[in-house]
Amino acid sequence: MENIQTKQYPCFKRWSRKNWSVFASLHRYVTIGVLSVGMSILLLATQGASAQTADTTAVLKTLRIREVGVTGSQTAPARNAQSHTPLFDRKAQAPAPVQTLEAALRLAPSVDVRERGGKGTQADIFIRGGSFDQTMVLLNGIDFTDARTGHQSHALPVDLDCISAVELIDGVPGVGAYAGAVNIRTAPLRPTYLRLEASGGQYGYGYGNLSGAVSAGRFSVLGAASYRRSDGYRHNTDFSNYNAFVRATYDGGRAGFFDLQAGWQDRDFGSNGFYAAYNPDQWEHTATALGSLRWLKTAGRFSLGAAASYRKNFDRYDWTRGTAMNRHNTDNVGAKLWADCDWAAGVTTVGGDYAFNHIYSTNLGDKLSVPEGHYTHAKARHTGNLWLRHAKRWRHFDAAASAGVSLTPYGTSALWSLSAGYAPAAGLRLEAGAWQSMRLPTFTDLYYTSPAQINNLDLTPEHAVTYRLGVDYLKRSWNLSAQAYYRSGRDIIDWVWREDMGSKWHSEQTSSLDTFGIELAGGYTVSEGFLRRVTLSYGYITTDRNADVIAKSAMDFMRHKAALAVEVHFLRRMSLALTGSVYDRNGSYTHYPEPGNASLNEERDYKPYFLLDGRLQWEKGICRLYVDATNITDTRYCDIGGIRLPGFWCTGGVTLTIGK
Repeated sequence: MENIQTKQYPCFKRWSRKNWSVFASLHRYVTIGVLSVGMSILLLATQGASAQTADTTAVLKTLRIREVGVTGSQTAPARNAQSHTPLFDRKAQAPAPVQTLEAALRLAPSVDVRERGGKGTQADIFIRGGSFDQTMVLLNGIDFTDARTGHQSHALPVDLDCISAVELIDGVPGVGAYAGAVNIRTAPLRPTYLRLEASGGQYGYGYGNLSGAVSAGRFSVLGAASYRRSDGYRHNTDFSNYNAFVRATYDGGRAGFFDLQAGWQDRDFGSNGFYAAYNPDQWEHTATALGSLRWLKTAGRFSLGAAASYRKNFDRYDWTRGTAMNRHNTDNVGAKLWADCDWAAGVTTVGGDYAFNHIYSTNLGDKLSVPEGHYTHAKARHTGNLWLRHAKRWRHFDAAASAGVSLTPYGTSALWSLSAGYAPAAGLRLEAGAWQSMRLPTFTDLYYTSPAQINNLDLTPEHAVTYRLGVDYLKRSWNLSAQAYYRSGRDIIDWVWREDMGSKWHSEQTSSLDTFGIELAGGYTVSEGFLRRVTLSYGYITTDRNADVIAKSAMDFMRHKAALAVEVHFLRRMSLALTGSVYDRNGSYTHYPEPGNASLNEERDYKPYFLLDGRLQWEKGICRLYVDATNITDTRYCDIGGIRLPGFWCTGGVTLTIGK
């Protein structure tokens, strides 16, 4: 690849009296970039290996250089002191037969994506045996987790073509990320381009997407808008989904670096059995608007950062389609401020963050003396974290630690995180870490009532301590990784069956969960030849509950998960990508053989199932044609409560990309 640069980047050949001065002896350029959650990354460009792209979450600039190998190290001016586990990479998985974020994450051994409908209609993200409420969701490092329910947290207005990578952030102590945080990073495909995609297929499926980016000097903007719809693969599973997203960055020189993002989503979907498996006529409509602004400024050894965010979510749920039952209106406001000092002993960070959550609802919160429109209830709460973090890197070692306090309506809690890494040889890295985490009860946990459920206002935060060991190895076209973790969770919130309360589900926290898991992954990737990519992964989880109760979901976890992906190229412009995955879920669910009849039911265990997906693709110049087939074997399966998911589903589409 030829050297293409539209702007001069600051490059340093020699540093002295710094702990990175060893780079000077390599006689190579060192380029400094910025990574989200306030992260900084050093990209050392050394010649001789295959080219890789480093997508950052704060800088929307693409640097195309001659064939280089990139190694990176990152330290985060946030309260976590752990590494990141990649869940999705756009460049590596571009030809894969995935159309939605949910489909992309299904193959990652760290994540259990539990869908209720096709094409990402409604889905939950579970991390390493945790629940959807125990997952923090970030967009470009900004926390947009919904305080009402985790069902809404990852309903973000971003399509897969704008997502450059998804990563699991381990060890975020304090409020929010009990099981971990999923960070979705966006970046343009090219510095300047215009892209149009259109596709359609079975069940009245249609999808249209217009996206593009413009880069000029210090300014860059990425924008996208899309519409996805279907008539549904069975009764009352139709859906429509509108997305719009924009992200703009500006390097203001002495004024600092500015990163703005905003988005809007509107979707409605038939919810056949989604929240009560025996009711086929449910329906839901949600609307989400979000925005954030981040500022970064470096002055000598010091750097400052600040961020502010806002997320508005509306939700309407109909027990019988056309008749509103529940309405919710939530506001989530966040702010963060931090400062770094880079000195001889390492990098020291001090910072804090604040969150305000408010809800208007027809049944969640305290009853209002005067209704606010449709809403008869409301509730608000404030939370915050203060932390001090230090990181130090030596030639082959690195270590980091953080400590602080979480401030919540339930009192003050200590937070801490420790991590260490060792690189004994080129391409080999060993890691170890431990951290404390917690999560607050959602508004649904505290207040939701129904004919079958009783709320509990006495709930308190969940707590956990997690330990993790990991090893990663990369050599030429091969990569291997292995991780093992153990999480000791206490005061776990779940819906528990109570005969003494009228045979209803009661929200309580009588359980303690000890979770152990291992994750193995490996792959082979090249840029030329017939066989381009082969990846294999496996995840195993076991959980021990220290309570003898009938709970609704705490023991529904993915016990075994294995995935194989293969990509081949032939006839110059043709490619075929296949993914096969096996899932074995622990737990059971209530099956209703007659829709609408709740009295006739039986208990069934989840059964293992196999999914095979494929994409056949032709590409030339600006045009790409593809045909996707999901669930080729027409497997009958469910992720949640017996809700049947789509069988064989074939779609086809065209993509036109103009730009450079």
